[in-house]
Amino acid sequence: MIRVLLVDDQPLIRSGFRALLDLEDDIEVVAQAADGEECLALVKEFLPDVALVDIQMPVMDGIEATRRIAADPELAGVHVVMLTNYGMDEYVFDALRAGAAGFLVKDILPEDFLHSVRVAARGDALLAPAVTRRLIDRYVSQPSPALTGGRLDELTDRERETVALAAHGLSNDEIARRLVISPATAKTHINRAMAKLHARDRAQLVVFAYESGLVTPRGA
Repeated sequence: MIRVLLVDDQPLIRSGFRALLDLEDDIEVVAQAADGEECLALVKEFLPDVALVDIQMPVMDGIEATRRIAADPELAGVHVVMLTNYGMDEYVFDALRAGAAGFLVKDILPEDFLHSVRVAARGDALLAPAVTRRLIDRYVSQPSPALTGGRLDELTDRERETVALAAHGLSNDEIARRLVISPATAKTHINRAMAKLHARDRAQLVVFAYESGLVTPRGA
């Protein structure tokens, strides 16, 4: 059972997402929150697998709440997915730096929303295609300190390859096909790279790949 926390200051948004999630046999909404402070309290109480968190909220915004969740070792199993609108790219990238596992736009199709919750629960990065292109072009291509404590020279050649492919949006199965290895081996390379670079999750690994220069935005 995938345990989900819904966090949004708009009751209509929360109830809409909950109505979708409640129809699924493998997903349970354990709690709802209307601001970042309430989110932190409920995350600690319920330890959800996925926290769907709005970026802009009163009292404490979603980015600060995400930063605090990511900094707490006891909450390492909580995957934060930010909810955003199309015109908020700068906030999205700040959220990824803060430790979010990815982001979704609020006008996502219901079937894609449900799939995304399951993907996040597995620990895979969620980078919505509709926004990722602009996000990368505008922010990742600008030099800035890498968010992790590791260095590229700590990775093996194969680990670099898998990280680069992950940064271009490939899943473990797709990476495996591209490199002619098993999905389990691809996942092992990703996990080892995350450990070496001190990345909390796959999304931070993707951010590191761009910020470190391992990969550059296509067309840049």
